Amino acid sequence: MAVRKLEHVGVMVKDLERSIAFYQDVLGLDLIDQFDANDPSIKLAFLGNKESGQIFVELIFGVENHFPVEGKVHHIAFTVDKIEEDIERLKSLQVTFTDKEITTLSNGSKYIFFKGPDDELLELFQPA
Repeated sequence: MAVRKLEHVGVMVKDLERSIAFYQDVLGLDLIDQFDANDPSIKLAFLGNKESGQIFVELIFGVENHFPVEGKVHHIAFTVDKIEEDIERLKSLQVTFTDKEITTLSNGSKYIFFKGPDDELLELFQPA
């Protein structure tokens, strides 16, 4: 087996439409697909880049309406080209940042963390 790329990250959400709107309006992702799982009480939405067809995030609604403690994803990171500009845009959308300022790594890469609509931890990452 040889892993070629990360397929997507699944995030359990409390309100599917609110989360779809957040990932579209705040992060600029495209809604690529949306449908019921094999269990019709579970709703799925897949967001990413429509042009390339690449899916980044799977939103999952209806799994017992609670969030698991074990196996919880720590954060989802999104690569950006101009982190300072993106931060200003997110601030104008009243996004909650968990970091007060950008962190710059020793290799010159920069990042900052913020919260999604269900308090999921998200990251903007600008490579060096």
